[in-house]
Amino acid sequence: MDLKQIEYIVKIADEHSITRAAEKLYLTQSALNQQLLRLERELGAQLFRRSRTDWSPTPIGEVYLENAREILRIKHRTYNMISDMLEEKKGRLSIGFTPGRGLEMFTKVYPAFHKACPGIVVEPKELNVHSQQLLIARGDLDIGFQTLSEQQKTEDEYISLGREEILLAVPSVHPLAAEAVGGPRRETEGEVEGEMKEFPVIDLALFRYEPFVLMYRESTVRAIIDGLFRKSGFTPNILFETASNSAIVAMVQSKQCCGIVPYHYVKHHPEGVACFALSGHPEWEIVASYQRNTYLSDAAREFVRLAGKFWSSEEL
Repeated sequence: MDLKQIEYIVKIADEHSITRAAEKLYLTQSALNQQLLRLERELGAQLFRRSRTDWSPTPIGEVYLENAREILRIKHRTYNMISDMLEEKKGRLSIGFTPGRGLEMFTKVYPAFHKACPGIVVEPKELNVHSQQLLIARGDLDIGFQTLSEQQKTEDEYISLGREEILLAVPSVHPLAAEAVGGPRRETEGEVEGEMKEFPVIDLALFRYEPFVLMYRESTVRAIIDGLFRKSGFTPNILFETASNSAIVAMVQSKQCCGIVPYHYVKHHPEGVACFALSGHPEWEIVASYQRNTYLSDAAREFVRLAGKFWSSEEL
């Protein structure tokens, strides 16, 4: 069995295009097409429905791809197990992380990881949580670093790295901002500059007439946010939606709107932003996720350990 050929066919399926697959594999389209035709002649069946815009697997192709992916998972697992048995660790590790906070985590953790595991080639992938979950489920991503609620977890394995509160951010000039952390008041006696005080709780319903900038609907935090508005009994006036929590903070700073963001994005007291806790102290979990019943290599465990130190603000 030609494992390289299997990888070629899986790449065509992943890209839904033989042209894009050839580009990703650094092959000519003609060479990749010859590999596919050779396999189809061997099997006596067509694996893909061809079109200019989409190559989708036939029913026979689906059977082939399901087993091809399992073969590649076995290969990857075997190589990881052998690598862990050797004194000098070698191999590849694919890491998924979300834009924004995930990228920050990766850039801080990777240098320490590379120092500990110089023989491991890391393949970083900046992906939203849903995309990570799809790749993990089919064995195409070793570890995904995600933030989500318990209800958003899949059948995969999850290692908890911490929990984080979801906060209301309002312009510091807002009439209700005086009692918020970051609001327009002087430090009280005994307060240390830069120290985060406990966030006072406020009723979200008091802001029913304010405009909001929120994360886009497909984000994991948006599901939590929508539940907060339902519980408060009103539909928010949404100025616009974004894929960046940092953009929400910037809009609040510009005095254009209010926002609901995770603690990470306001922990350094951004100027012009006042923050409140919300009733029930809503939070989500920071996790590392990997496929259930798969082998987690020593290198993967080391990356998870370092990521856990990053999220707990320990020195790497």
